[in-house]
Amino acid sequence: MRGATVLITGAARGMGELYARRAAREGAAAIALWDVDTARADALAAELASTPATVRGGSAPRVRVFTVDVSDREAIRRGVADTRAELGDPDVLINNAGIVRGALFWEHDPEQDIERTMRINTLGPMWLTREVLPAMIADTSRPKRILNIASAAGTLANPRMSVYASSKWAMIGWAESVRLELAGEGHRHVAVTTFCPSFISTGMFAGARGPLLTPIMTPQRAVRDAWNGMLAGTPMVLRPWTVKLAMAFRGVLPTRAWDVVAGRVFRVYSSMDRFTGRA
Repeated sequence: MRGATVLITGAARGMGELYARRAAREGAAAIALWDVDTARADALAAELASTPATVRGGSAPRVRVFTVDVSDREAIRRGVADTRAELGDPDVLINNAGIVRGALFWEHDPEQDIERTMRINTLGPMWLTREVLPAMIADTSRPKRILNIASAAGTLANPRMSVYASSKWAMIGWAESVRLELAGEGHRHVAVTTFCPSFISTGMFAGARGPLLTPIMTPQRAVRDAWNGMLAGTPMVLRPWTVKLAMAFRGVLPTRAWDVVAGRVFRVYSSMDRFTGRA
């Protein structure tokens, strides 16, 4: 991380803020904070710019705020151009921005819920990665990292989150394919990590209930695990361990049998019954 240029979407709050703080602490030379909440991002930037790194010989990073709506492809193009002009090409990209709408599918608004969720959670990371990846591939002077924040919802179906789950399923499939393409073409200095956590207590999933043996994770724990996986170039990081267990059961059981296990034993299917979300 020392000396790296880091670009983080959804950087003004929650896990995005924690990623930014960690990048500064570990010696990043420059940090681009992308968010639609400019005021909150400005406050974080001012704090990070005056905080020296804890690594030996490190100094406070250059931090810049870019007001970018990642649901807008043209806004992403302008944001990348502005970031490149001020800070250079990113060495680390963290696709963190995301939204969730918890409702029955037929209650979703086609534009504000369905289309907007897919644009922010899936198309935005694709568009942004497509803009910065050629420069990452071309520069072999240091390792490059792409961290995609997906969800355990992208590994298992769940009622009342059909659109959110589909956006994360798509992200996982896309990210894994890009990872294989990079390795297959010899670009092994660019590593892609996909993080699939269960519920995290950021407020985004307020009211949701963790399934059996699946505690609600703290943002600090989630960021630590995702961060360490990214630095190591781990393809997929699934947390907690019950996410892997559920995937294994889903893979070997007939669908109807899994429905019984997920619904009555693990209580996955009722986890969103009391969802309220962030105000």
